[in-house]
Amino acid sequence: MSIVAIDIAQMKRAKPRHYGRWLGALVLLLCLGYLVYAFAVGKIDWGTVGNYLFHPRILWAVGMTIFLSVVSMTIGVIIGTFTALGRSSRNPVISSIAAFYTWLFRGAPILLQLLIWYNLALIFPVIGIPGIWEADTVRIMSPLAAALIAFSLHEGAYTSEVIRSGLLSVDAGQHEAAKSIGMSYGLAFRRIIGPQALRIVIPPLSNEFIGLLKMSALASVIGFLELTGTAQDIYYVNTKIMEMLFVATAWYLVVVSMFSLGQFWLERRLARGFVYGGKHG
Repeated sequence: MSIVAIDIAQMKRAKPRHYGRWLGALVLLLCLGYLVYAFAVGKIDWGTVGNYLFHPRILWAVGMTIFLSVVSMTIGVIIGTFTALGRSSRNPVISSIAAFYTWLFRGAPILLQLLIWYNLALIFPVIGIPGIWEADTVRIMSPLAAALIAFSLHEGAYTSEVIRSGLLSVDAGQHEAAKSIGMSYGLAFRRIIGPQALRIVIPPLSNEFIGLLKMSALASVIGFLELTGTAQDIYYVNTKIMEMLFVATAWYLVVVSMFSLGQFWLERRLARGFVYGGKHG
């Protein structure tokens, strides 16, 4: 029996036919086309959307939304850092207080926290130091103050766990190496532990901030006129409900996209010297 030699390299390659992939893409395109058609023929006054997109009240509300989110997140990260360090403390009192704070403000809904802080005057009519400085709580606890306190404490509880996970991700040998060359705990944290943990915690912290940007809409329930609350105030007058909601949605997408680009740039910068996306930064 003779054996026929077959040159595999000369054989035609059988191309798989991805019928399911093409069918799925077609269904998605049909759904997208239907949505576009529905919005195009729907009773939506797109002229109103264009007129209010850069309305002074809307632009002011966008600025207040960013201000509330940035300040709350900044304070929250500071609180979260000290709380994470407290959770890692060998002092049982400090670690217990830090754990209790995290449990309390992670467990209570943020809407509930907003309402409690805004109505704090019902419990403490006057706040301050007796004989030195006192003030009526109802004057101090404005919608902005209540929102800042509520969001800062809420984010502090969540970011503390993010920061603690970043600190735990640093190898214990780094701590020992810092001790061996005579570094104090604070110096080791600033020079060695902190920078390494920062690269780990930036992505989840950025996600927390983007979530806070959208969650800031809840501040409208206590009268703080951020983007959603301002859009509601306007459509209560002009009755253009969907149009104003589209305006608010457009600005949320713009703001979130801007900070997402900032997150991407910061991640790339912190990743220098590490493998990033299959390449060295």
